Amino acid sequence: MTDDRRAELAANLERVENRISAACAKAGRPRDEVTLIVVTKTYPASDVRLLAELGVRQVAENRDQDAAPKAAECADLPLTWHFVGQLQTNKVRSVAGYAGIVQSVDRSRLVTALSKEAVRAERELGCLIQVALDAESGDAARVTGERGGVAPQGVPALADAIAEAQGLRLDGVMTVAPLAGPYAGRQLAAFERLMEISTDLRATHPAATMVSAGMSADLEEAVAAGATHVRVGTAVLGVRPRLG
Repeated sequence: MTDDRRAELAANLERVENRISAACAKAGRPRDEVTLIVVTKTYPASDVRLLAELGVRQVAENRDQDAAPKAAECADLPLTWHFVGQLQTNKVRSVAGYAGIVQSVDRSRLVTALSKEAVRAERELGCLIQVALDAESGDAARVTGERGGVAPQGVPALADAIAEAQGLRLDGVMTVAPLAGPYAGRQLAAFERLMEISTDLRATHPAATMVSAGMSADLEEAVAAGATHVRVGTAVLGVRPRLG
């Protein structure tokens, strides 16, 4: 069964690789400018092990209760774990133990908690600011989006807080294509807006070059806009079983 699963994952990875390569060629970008992160949520540690054998080095999870035991089981593998889900402060100590990068930083309270636990664990945590593009309506009350994230106008202050925090490293920005607001159904425009935000951020924080955008359905638009990292789950691992 393992051999069958390995063959399935290898074929899926090849298809995704071809999609990324074609998108880079179309955008006139070198292939090595885009890093694939495989989202392994709901899939077992055995799949993570197979992916590592197939050359995957970046994996992502969105729930600590699933991620922590999986990361522990795969601790011998040369992987960087990305945390991409909305993160509650009571889960921060656990996440700080295994995540290399937290992609969903969206409030100063979370920065404080991450800093404290990174220092405690004697680790440096990379942080991406999750930008909520559905919160860009100019409505000051809408500080966060439906899927978490900070409104674009909140990015500079949050960036400064991360940059000044012990144990944290400001790596860049992340977004999820919004389901509501001015960018709903307009993935390319959403990702181009994220690139503008990234450009502004790099004016004051030049090392924050990472732009995480795009998933299985819209990775081509993300590459076209200039994303440095794409987060792909379904196209590599298959359609997830419904969590009932």
